[in-house]
Amino acid sequence: MNKDIAEFLAFLEHEKNASPHTVAAYGRDLREVAAYLREREVRWDRATAVVLRGYLAGLHEKKRAKTTIGRKLAALRAFYDHGVRTKRVAGNPAKALATPRPDKRVPSFLTEAEAAELLDLPRTSKPLDLRDRAVLELFYATGIRVSELVGIEAADLHFGERLVRVRGKGRKERIVPFGGKALEALEAYARARGGLAGKGGGGETAFFVNCRGGRLTARSVQRMVGRCIRRTAVRRKISPHSLRHSFASHLLGRGADLRVIQELLGHASLATTEKYTHVELRQLLGVYRKSHPRS
Repeated sequence: MNKDIAEFLAFLEHEKNASPHTVAAYGRDLREVAAYLREREVRWDRATAVVLRGYLAGLHEKKRAKTTIGRKLAALRAFYDHGVRTKRVAGNPAKALATPRPDKRVPSFLTEAEAAELLDLPRTSKPLDLRDRAVLELFYATGIRVSELVGIEAADLHFGERLVRVRGKGRKERIVPFGGKALEALEAYARARGGLAGKGGGGETAFFVNCRGGRLTARSVQRMVGRCIRRTAVRRKISPHSLRHSFASHLLGRGADLRVIQELLGHASLATTEKYTHVELRQLLGVYRKSHPRS
């Protein structure tokens, strides 16, 4: 089965233009299924819906998140669909399995006051501090994903037009505007970037680089956001994705159209964007209950 998994992952990467994150996650999921089937001496091309349902039931018993189980089922369906196309199997047994309905969660986000406090950090003119401030400002100004931010090339930023080209899921490109505060932070970092990029030989094309001159990683950005949050009054977990949620909820709160927010975030479906209406509703209810004399 491992050879078939490798071929499928190559198909995802080269033919479907799936993101590296998706390819890696599907690879882990399918290798886990392969181990499960080996333990039961069942060949993958002869596995039935009953066998695969047993695998999913085991995940439920282990209290795995419904979103995780849903992704593993999606990986199975895609893998068997590929098997049908390449005539390795006659049908897709994973199609008979029901996708678990995920629990509705209100996304974590910052209030406007909390966002303003965070964006005041860091305050020094050191190159790494200028970079970190530019990262925070760009996150809040555009709502881009952390994977999109670290993928930005120096040539993707257009300071005059205040636009940045980002590559989203499935390598789809979109152009996102940013505001004056982000422009100031980006230009300040751009002037200091050469000193950082030069440490790696000066050939790095990524706009955001680390202290050694290489491309900044998503993990480094997550750590940086955590460090900055600890210097504020916020005492709950905030991630780079929380800044994306903050961007969307603050736009919605100030009257932006949901379809405009959908385009800015790069959501394929409006249903994905609609979760921010729940955030706004919670804010409205909070204000109402604090303000109305007979609430």
